[in-house]
Amino acid sequence: MRLTRHTDYALRVLMYLGARDNRLATITEVAEVYKISRNHLVKVVNVLGREGYLQTVRGKGGGIRLGMPPEQIVVGSVVRTMEEHLDIIDCVGTECPIIAPCRLRTALGEARDAFMAVLDGYTLADLVVPQADILHALFDAAPAE
Repeated sequence: MRLTRHTDYALRVLMYLGARDNRLATITEVAEVYKISRNHLVKVVNVLGREGYLQTVRGKGGGIRLGMPPEQIVVGSVVRTMEEHLDIIDCVGTECPIIAPCRLRTALGEARDAFMAVLDGYTLADLVVPQADILHALFDAAPAE
C-alpha cells in the first residue's frame, strides 16, 4: 500500500506544528522547512482545517496551528481523511475471470485493515517525541526559547 503525497504532506504539517508546542506557523514556513510545494501545501492545509485538525488564523501575524491536542490526533484518522480510497486493488469493473471465487481481495483487505489498525494505535503526540530531536532535525538546531 502506498499513501499519496497529499497524506504525506498532511502528516508532515501536523508533525511540524506538534513539535512546536502549538505556536503559529505559516504555510510558506512549513513548505520551506520540508522543501515542498507551497501551492500543494495550501490544498492540504485547507482539508486539515476543514476537518478540525488545524486552526487557521487570518490576517497579519496569522498562520496555522493544531486544532486539537496532539494526543487526540489519531494517525489512522488523518490517513482516512486524506486518502480518497484505501483499496489496495480495485477489481470492480475489471474483466478478471476469477473475480467471483478470488480470495486475493479478501487477503489484501485484511492486510489493509491490519495496516490501518497499526496507524490507529499512534497519535501525533507519539510521532513528535522526543520533541527536541524533531526540532533539531527540522531547524538544524533547536530554536531559542
